[in-house]
Amino acid sequence: MNALARHSRAHTVALLLLTAGTGVIDAVSYLSLDKVFTGNMTGNVLFLGFAAAGTGGIPLLNNAVALAGFLVGAVIGGRVVGRGHADKVPLRTVWTLTVNATVALLLTLYWAVSGLTDHVEMFTVTGLLAMAMGSQVAAVKPIGNADITTVVVTSTLGNLARDSRLAGAPKGANKGWRHRLSAVVVMGVAAGLGALTIRLGGTHGGWLGLLLGALAMTSAAVVLAVSRRRAAAPVSTDQARTASAG
Repeated sequence: MNALARHSRAHTVALLLLTAGTGVIDAVSYLSLDKVFTGNMTGNVLFLGFAAAGTGGIPLLNNAVALAGFLVGAVIGGRVVGRGHADKVPLRTVWTLTVNATVALLLTLYWAVSGLTDHVEMFTVTGLLAMAMGSQVAAVKPIGNADITTVVVTSTLGNLARDSRLAGAPKGANKGWRHRLSAVVVMGVAAGLGALTIRLGGTHGGWLGLLLGALAMTSAAVVLAVSRRRAAAPVSTDQARTASAG
């Protein structure tokens, strides 16, 4: 396997780990932070509409906090990471994801110690997690894999179906189907794992689920950091010949 393919595979692994983290954390935020998503903003926009209509007991403030936090995080991430990088994995992307993982781990610790029973505490955790998710979207943009967005799968499912042979697309039009399908499966399985952790963990289920999500985020940052370091390492003459021959 040449260096380019190796780094591309590492990027895919990292994006899927972030997708898994989102699935777990959204399960935690919805089930343990009073019906709010911190990654899936499509759901929150709908919930805001439901809440404004006074339907279904959906909380308005929680969802507004999550939506605002996500937007603020995306703005900060965009400012920090920037645009037009020649390197597919800018150092600022790695640092942003590292900060996000650290925030998630610190929130996990705080939740484990405090029990997170106060509404102000819940709003704070919701807002900070949503900020992390928003900045994550901006941070992974330079990696350039539109098939794995890490936070939503609606467009992924749509593209998967639209570019399929069943939809009349020409052969080869759905080259990214493996990535798209993997993102959908990973998010669904991770959400189920998060929900199972909450159910089996009892009073500790919320922070245990958040811990799983934080570990997935941490793993993604590590994978990208190692990939970036290897990409920057000098290539020996023998390695260059092998890569060019392949």
